[in-house]
Amino acid sequence: MKRDTLDRLLKARADKVPVAVVTDLSSGMQSLVFHDAVHGGFGLEEHHLAEIRARLRQDHSGLVEFPDVEGYEGEGPRLFVHAHNPPLRLIVVGAVHIAQLVTRMAALAGYAVTVVDPRAAFATEARFPGVELVHSWPDEALAALAIDARTAVVTLTHDAKLDDPALMVALRSPAFYVGSLGSNRTHAKRLDRLSEQGVTEAELKRIHAPVGLDIGAETPAEIAVSIIAQVVAARRNAL
Repeated sequence: MKRDTLDRLLKARADKVPVAVVTDLSSGMQSLVFHDAVHGGFGLEEHHLAEIRARLRQDHSGLVEFPDVEGYEGEGPRLFVHAHNPPLRLIVVGAVHIAQLVTRMAALAGYAVTVVDPRAAFATEARFPGVELVHSWPDEALAALAIDARTAVVTLTHDAKLDDPALMVALRSPAFYVGSLGSNRTHAKRLDRLSEQGVTEAELKRIHAPVGLDIGAETPAEIAVSIIAQVVAARRNAL
């Protein structure tokens, strides 16, 4: 890899910017493909870039072969795509009982988990072993955590003083998933409150509420399963 390409790759990783290293297996030339830019040693057509970016979003490294295209004799390019993505993150607002189960399941699914709750008596190491705990107010905490497109946010407190400020930050961020616990009636009141605070209709539609896939969940563990399943479905574009 050329030094300037390596330097750009290292900077992207340090800045937590998704990037794919694309190698043409015929020539050995390499390019870096970002979500909005390309840097490197060989040209890539739009249909190549679309496939590469789709693989980057899904963390799918590997060989990609294309059919015959102009500029390649006999066959299309054979490209190896190596996806470099920042960690998947789940930010849970509310150190409640369901959060204990959600965080365990999220960790098993490969997410780096942060629990935000200013109530230090709830957000303790004993209740959330190995989980990053933030005791700031949710809006301040989420702003500081720099939500990106690899981040999901779930609010679980049932307390408007905590959930609403968190949602206002999350809905205006690149988070790929925003969910909030509560019944349909509770969510309708939530929408009214957020709308009064200036949250737009398009932003409100981003909220998954009642949170979780509709699997008939009743117990805390079943609700946690439904939440993680919905997060995964959102990430995999299956919703």
